[in-house]
Amino acid sequence: MNKLLETTLNFPQTEIWNDSCSCAELQYALDNGACGATTNPVIVGNVLKKELSQWEPMIEELILRHPEATEDDLAWMMIKAMGQKASLLLKPEFERTRGQRGRISFQTNAKYYTNAELMIRHGEELAAVCENSQIKAPASAAGIAAYEELTYRGISINATVSFTVAQALATAEAVERGLRRREAEGLDISAMHPVCTIMAGRVDDHLKKQVADQKLLFPPEALEWAGVAIVKKALKLYVQRGYRTKLMIAAFRNPYSWHCFIGDPVILTIPHDWQLRINHSDFPVEDHHEFQVDEATIRQLETLEEFRKAYDEQGQRPEDFEHYGAFTKTMRQFLDGYDDLVRLIRGYKVK
Repeated sequence: MNKLLETTLNFPQTEIWNDSCSCAELQYALDNGACGATTNPVIVGNVLKKELSQWEPMIEELILRHPEATEDDLAWMMIKAMGQKASLLLKPEFERTRGQRGRISFQTNAKYYTNAELMIRHGEELAAVCENSQIKAPASAAGIAAYEELTYRGISINATVSFTVAQALATAEAVERGLRRREAEGLDISAMHPVCTIMAGRVDDHLKKQVADQKLLFPPEALEWAGVAIVKKALKLYVQRGYRTKLMIAAFRNPYSWHCFIGDPVILTIPHDWQLRINHSDFPVEDHHEFQVDEATIRQLETLEEFRKAYDEQGQRPEDFEHYGAFTKTMRQFLDGYDDLVRLIRGYKVK
């Protein structure tokens, strides 16, 4: 049996999502027990490049049907179309679980990350694409404010560009405020499924860069555990406080992002190539719900200021979130990825 299918059958509390909106990759993931998928402009651009022959007719048709549309308009039409197509594969699971699984995430325009109102408006627009949508927005100070309002309006959020315990806690508290406002007005929350992503591997990347930039002699194996330690700490606090948001682990860099969370009530969003590597591995599928990164490794990591900011419950204030190194690098990549997508569309529109 494939390792991911074995994971989902033996530990159904540990969900698997496909970290792509490619229908071919999503079908492989679904065959191995996955129950969700995600998009963002970078993912959409990468899928378009890999599957260009499949999507080229739609790009050309949209340009013909909407001659007045800008390149940006057309890019978002493609994002919606690709996400909507993938959503159909997930719809049966969404209906079976009454909204608790079977969702696809759409990400608001990365350019809006400092403006809560723009994120809210765009989030509502994207949520209307399909019934089983989930709305991603960056966990900046403005994003935290947007989560509360989107939740209040009945939209299930997925916090992204999130790396730290403080961001995870601020997200969960914002969602709780939104849910309580709905409950106070007698509005239904039974089908809502809020999620907070921690991009564990990008924390590892950030710390490795810090060590290299500062020319520190540091145990390299300790740097592979930073993201795992942060998620495990956030998860413990989520359980203790009874938050109704579910944690998601993203940005795979090593097998620990899967193996160490088997048995935990979390979501693992896994790129297709990592799914293949996991399924073909010899790692045993066993319960790691009680696993914690050892104290010696934590002490080593705590000598790094950037790890302390991410690991300490009060390591950051909301106004600090968008200035953390991993946040700024990821936002630049998202913004560049969006520009690449627009350039791809431009190649068809401007001939």
